[in-house]
Amino acid sequence: MTSRRHLLAAGFALTPLAATILSACKQAGNWPAGMKPIIWDRDICVRCSMAISDRRFAAEMSGGPKDTAFKFDDIGCAMIWQRDKAKDYPWMNEAATRIWVADVYSKGGEVNWLDARAAHYVKKTSPMGYDLGASSQAEAGAVDFQTMRERILASEK
Repeated sequence: MTSRRHLLAAGFALTPLAATILSACKQAGNWPAGMKPIIWDRDICVRCSMAISDRRFAAEMSGGPKDTAFKFDDIGCAMIWQRDKAKDYPWMNEAATRIWVADVYSKGGEVNWLDARAAHYVKKTSPMGYDLGASSQAEAGAVDFQTMRERILASEK
């Protein structure tokens, strides 16, 4: 009976520790406030169903009355999803909708997240072939959010 009590006591003592360790693993990364963490190589792009693996091109859109989040493997998928699903999710075109995109120049496996509307888009080979990566800095040949969006939507007509 005594050994059973010790076993139960040890089990209860380890439960909070295990929960802390697991939650720390799940939340690793510098996620902006309000962004749902992306589980690399597990979460899939809501538009194309490709695993979100390349950390340089990932994007997320979040908003609406239920703070719904959609995850994407490429900013091009996000822009097309936003256009195609506007009737189902009218909040996506509101200014309050948050859109984050990975900085294509992020280093060391840690992603720097940018406000997609403020980012500059440069020519880079991307997972879905839209070939635009986001940067926090303007550089030669970079385009703004609206120009990037127009180019992507024009290519998918």
